[in-house]
Amino acid sequence: MLVGLDFDNTIVCYDRLFHRLAREKGLIPSHIPATKGAVRDYIRSIDREDDWTEMQGVGYGPRISDAEPFPGVKEFLTGCLAEGVRVVIISHKTKHPYLGPAYDLHAAAHNFLAAHGFYRTDETGLTPASVYLELTKQAKLDRIGSLGCDVFVDDLPEFLGEPSFPARPRKILFDPASANSDRPDYVRVTSWADIGAAMLGPRGGRWAA
Repeated sequence: MLVGLDFDNTIVCYDRLFHRLAREKGLIPSHIPATKGAVRDYIRSIDREDDWTEMQGVGYGPRISDAEPFPGVKEFLTGCLAEGVRVVIISHKTKHPYLGPAYDLHAAAHNFLAAHGFYRTDETGLTPASVYLELTKQAKLDRIGSLGCDVFVDDLPEFLGEPSFPARPRKILFDPASANSDRPDYVRVTSWADIGAAMLGPRGGRWAA
């Protein structure tokens, strides 16, 4: 069994980081909730879209080390490893930001994974070779198909609903804020513990093959 995982907003939680960055730049008042979505929506409401785009380059680049893994994701990986389930990370990520300094976003992603212990292979099963950072959305879709993923976890319902999404994988929508509706084409979950439960096989303690 091969499980594919998205990276941004699926493995990495940016909520507190983007709130901190926006406050540092004086872009939001203190009462804005510390979620990435609330920060984005406020900055767009004051017509500062370019500031938001440039701030993403900082958050996904040199400040990504200040972001946090979502609770339970490493335990999920440990469970997969114990059950012999292979896991890969497949992300749509440009090499450099659209605006601002040309930070290496791919290197930053690997640095985050290393700094937070995801490359402790004996605990997670992951290595840099199991992380695929694709330059386009279509390349991400193609990689999911070419690797033969049996399950794919993503935070974007529109990505899971792409017409060219490969037919094989079982789709799981990671929706920690419960911001989306249920749909027949994916299983919607709100935590990494729920993702593990959604994949449990009929024996109760084993991963589904």
